[in-house]
Amino acid sequence: MIGTIANTIAILVGTSIGCVLKGGIKERYQNVLFTAMGLAALGIGLENAINNMPKSHYPVLFIVSLAIGAVLGTWWRIDDHFNHLIKHFGGGSQLGKGLATGILLYCIGALSIVGPVMAAVKGDHTMLFTNATLDFVSSMVFGASFGWGMLLCAPVLFCWQGGIYLIAKYLSASFFSTPLIMEISIVGGFLIATTGISLLKLRNIKTLDFLPALLVPVLFFLVRMFI
Repeated sequence: MIGTIANTIAILVGTSIGCVLKGGIKERYQNVLFTAMGLAALGIGLENAINNMPKSHYPVLFIVSLAIGAVLGTWWRIDDHFNHLIKHFGGGSQLGKGLATGILLYCIGALSIVGPVMAAVKGDHTMLFTNATLDFVSSMVFGASFGWGMLLCAPVLFCWQGGIYLIAKYLSASFFSTPLIMEISIVGGFLIATTGISLLKLRNIKTLDFLPALLVPVLFFLVRMFI
């Protein structure tokens, strides 16, 4: 799991550098950074969704996923519980939005999903090292924008990629097929876009309430395997 470890360290180091730099950034520039991160998240999210939608073999699946995910997440009040936890440890609402954006950007994407599979099956860490480089740069901006709390993204990424690595190595690498990754990328793209909308203050969307939507394509493909 050397690639995943490198990716985790890249986020920790990049975030720390950004947090140190944050001390020298005036408040008005910090506000501009929030806007920049909102625009970036909106663009990246829409790109993921739009690029993958024409290739999807199940064009309605992402709609069903978002609908089911939203209902379940609202029922479980994921966003409320998460923000309550952040506030309990002294974080603000901006940190909650930053964590939601960071976690989704780091974890949802071909490099972060296919990378651990390639590492487990072929011992090829190239994709994860590439992802680590990209995340290093992104994490510096996140650290400068939202502060030390963004370090929490690193263990989340480690568990995400580590889980995929273990499944691919000891259970089934074939499960992470191109169609499944495509469907996850579409749903994940919309979730990333919602964090951008929230950061831009266009509408306060409880993005974390939509997280269960990511499980729907996985369950759908699991059912297909046994039918």
